[in-house]
Amino acid sequence: MMSMLKGRAFGITIPIIAILFGFLAGAVIMLFSGNNPITGYTALVNGIVGDTYQFGETLQRMTPLIFSGIAVAFAFRTGLLNIGVEGQLIVGWFTSVYVGLAIDPPMIIHLPLAILAGAVAGALWGFVPGLLKARFQVHEVIVTIMMNYIAMHVTNSLIRTYLLDSGQRTGFINSSASLESEFLSELTQFSRLHWGFLIAAAACVLMWFILWKTKKGFELRSVGFNKNASLYAGMNVDQNIVLSMSVSGAFAGIGGAMVGLGTYGYANILPTFTNIGFDGIAVALLGASSSIGIFLAAFLFGGLQQGANMMQSQAGVAPELVEIIIALIILFVASSYIIRWALDRLQSRKEEK
Repeated sequence: MMSMLKGRAFGITIPIIAILFGFLAGAVIMLFSGNNPITGYTALVNGIVGDTYQFGETLQRMTPLIFSGIAVAFAFRTGLLNIGVEGQLIVGWFTSVYVGLAIDPPMIIHLPLAILAGAVAGALWGFVPGLLKARFQVHEVIVTIMMNYIAMHVTNSLIRTYLLDSGQRTGFINSSASLESEFLSELTQFSRLHWGFLIAAAACVLMWFILWKTKKGFELRSVGFNKNASLYAGMNVDQNIVLSMSVSGAFAGIGGAMVGLGTYGYANILPTFTNIGFDGIAVALLGASSSIGIFLAAFLFGGLQQGANMMQSQAGVAPELVEIIIALIILFVASSYIIRWALDRLQSRKEEK
């Protein structure tokens, strides 16, 4: 039984239990606040998959969450904590929109170029903390948190100074750089679903391929497991740290491009963080930093965010309850690591005896 819990079954079972406990706790909160949990959760499900429009909006919401989850997971798999996904996503959003506005070549050139611009911007934003970590042992958590604020305020200033068009946003990007899809929109009753969803699904496969099917991916994971052993084996540890943060930032930057080129078609002055990057931490944690896990976790969190408004309109439940449920799910998943640690300690003591 213990070996099963420590194996793959443990990794699959714990997230499911965490989700169930999260929803159970949410039901208790609804009861104490005078709401009917059955009515509330029925409205939540309707808001996620009640019709094709709601389902399309759920897929649209999960698209950038996939990229932010991959960005967090990629760094984590290589022994790093990238808390700067939010900032990397913001600069990717801004840069991709700028390229979408500044030039107007054919779509076959313009769209990939705009997405690439977002990836490069995110990679550069990840390169800085990676370099500081590799060369000067500056903790990446501190640097990435600081760079989130730099990203938001710098992009806000650039928009306000050079690109402000109407209200608090830039102009709309040229159609040749847009990810919008008439086919997907009509298929989902004119939701905002765009081609970025398919790109996000491909990104999950790409992450798996890089980490598990390439020599460089093996090196990155090896450095994450044990830097000293990797150095002894002849691997360039510093180079791999910088590369890991840069690739992680590139994924986050593409996530920003999905928002700018697909969902909105412009960049706006942000009064506060988008929280997409921070939600990526929860997505990666619940998804156990695996490609399929991240995809499913992004669907869950995207669906919860989409269904929150339906809970309020149909059941009178405050949308903040969804944030509480998400927080509780994260809490229960985090608790699983304590359980795993306790089981490992117990097993090691038995082996010693």
